[in-house]
Amino acid sequence: MPKPIKPFTPGQEKFGRFFIKNIGKAQIFIYEFSGGRLWNKFLGSPVAILTTTGRKSGLQRKSPLLYIKDGNDVVVVATQGGMSSYPIWYLNMVANPKVQCQTGNEKHHYISRRANAEEEARLWPSLNAMYAGYTEYKERIGGRREVPVMILEQG
Repeated sequence: MPKPIKPFTPGQEKFGRFFIKNIGKAQIFIYEFSGGRLWNKFLGSPVAILTTTGRKSGLQRKSPLLYIKDGNDVVVVATQGGMSSYPIWYLNMVANPKVQCQTGNEKHHYISRRANAEEEARLWPSLNAMYAGYTEYKERIGGRREVPVMILEQG
């Protein structure tokens, strides 16, 4: 029987946020500089650059995120690597659903919304096939918060 996955400690979460923030800055720079040709994968999964508006600052905030395409829509998941808090990009998106997303060399404006239960059930198999780590992240979160699946619709 596999060992249960434990939640991160506060120290592990602090390090994880530091790591995500700093590696993310480098990835955004390289991704955008290369027109999406470089650093467009993470562990074999596709990466997009999401731009949200800061809910407190009003400034543009960029985040590299794993994604899948669902027709013309882009689908992202607010796991934050299995941490107990929601990612800032998600909180910004809830406050202002108008976002921009770059996939490869294409940038589009979108309106974001949370997937409904039927959409989540349909999308999770594709999300897990794209990145198996989501299963561990959900287990690590262990019901302490929801794991929103967000759909970006061109608008």
